[in-house]
Amino acid sequence: MALIKPVRGINPKFGNNCYLAENATVVGEVEMGDNCSVWFNAVVRGDVHSITIGNNTNIQDGAVIHCTYQKAKTVIGNNVSIGHNAIVHGCTLEDDVLVGMGAIVMDDAVIKSGSIVAAGAVVLAGTIVEPGYIYAGVPAKKVKQVEGELKEIFSRTATNYIKYAEWFK
Repeated sequence: MALIKPVRGINPKFGNNCYLAENATVVGEVEMGDNCSVWFNAVVRGDVHSITIGNNTNIQDGAVIHCTYQKAKTVIGNNVSIGHNAIVHGCTLEDDVLVGMGAIVMDDAVIKSGSIVAAGAVVLAGTIVEPGYIYAGVPAKKVKQVEGELKEIFSRTATNYIKYAEWFK
C-alpha cells in the first residue's frame, strides 16, 4: 500500500478511482482529482506548500512533485502526464500538458495548455511555455508547434494510464 501521510495535521485528499502504486508516496497538502495515478517510486510531497492536481493526471515512475516553502505552490491541471523521473517543482502545468521523461520544471514556471516539455529538458524558474508548443533542451527553448497526430498525445496518454491503473487494482 502506498505511503499516505499527513503533515502538520493536513491529510492528502483523493478523488474517485485514483491508483497509487505500493511504493508511491503522497504526503501533506495534496488534493488530487478523479482518475489520477501515482506510479512506482513517485513522490508527491505537499509538506511546505500545496499541490493541486486535476482529473485524469498520471505521475509516472520515479517522478517528484514538490513546492517551495511559503513561496511557490504546485498546480497541475487535467489530462496531464508527468513522465518517468521528471521533477515538477513549485510551478503550474495547465490542462493537456506532457512533461517528458527526466524533464525538470522549476518554480514559478507556467506550462500552458497543449504544450510538451521534451524528455530531459530543463524549464527554468519563471519561464512561460507558450500554449501548443514543444520546448526542449537545457535551458528549454521553443522548438516547434504541436500539430497533426501529436495533438492527440494528451488525451491518448491520459486515457492509457487510466487503463494501465485498472490492471493493477
